[in-house]
Amino acid sequence: MNKELDISQEQIENRIFTFRDVQVMLDRDLAEMYQVEVKRLNEQVKRNIERFPESFRFQLTDSEKNELVANCDRFESLKHSVYNPYAFTEQGIAMLSAVLRSETAVQVSIRIMRAFVEMRKFIVHHSGLLQRVENIERKQIEADHKIEQVFKALEANTIPSQGVFFDGQVYDAYELASRIIRSAKHSIVLIDNFIDDTVLTHLSKKKNGVKVILLTKNPSKQLSLDVQKANEQYGNFQLKLFSKSHDLQ
Repeated sequence: MNKELDISQEQIENRIFTFRDVQVMLDRDLAEMYQVEVKRLNEQVKRNIERFPESFRFQLTDSEKNELVANCDRFESLKHSVYNPYAFTEQGIAMLSAVLRSETAVQVSIRIMRAFVEMRKFIVHHSGLLQRVENIERKQIEADHKIEQVFKALEANTIPSQGVFFDGQVYDAYELASRIIRSAKHSIVLIDNFIDDTVLTHLSKKKNGVKVILLTKNPSKQLSLDVQKANEQYGNFQLKLFSKSHDLQ
């Protein structure tokens, strides 16, 4: 074989792709190795189309072509092409050597057949290893998904709708109240007959624009003054008389 046909098995294997669960080679790569134009290769196939059923040759869909372009830089020119390449299975490649009718096609096809055989041997001999790698990758994906859920939960900073606090859990109750105040988007309504300046200090953690409505039974002059000062600095504080609540003794 002349020097121009000096192509290694590794180069051939790098041109074997998997589409539709079948190992194939593309018309462009085959034409290059057969030393013919892609157009002539496909013309010869069309003249002998009865020898190329779909199990021997099929045209890639748009999504398959896009996948090929995304994973292989040398097919960048196909990105805007209106014609999708044809894929030849092992049987289709064997048939090509017959319809092209050249010594080059025969010799190249023999090398390609050997590459397909070696790849099948590799898959058979390493099927157990490949399965273990697949299992590891699947477990890794599952673990990544769980970690992602944890981070999303942390980022969401989910606030419980209610809570029970036991004697001594003063800070826990205070911290939850702070989180609720900070999370308010529109308004906060507080019903309390014992509002003082410490409550207003706590409520000052609200976001700008959030309205605070304070409902209490006996608003004192001092409380009215405190609310007025809080409103001047933080805005949207309202004190209202509310006599329909009471504390259990």
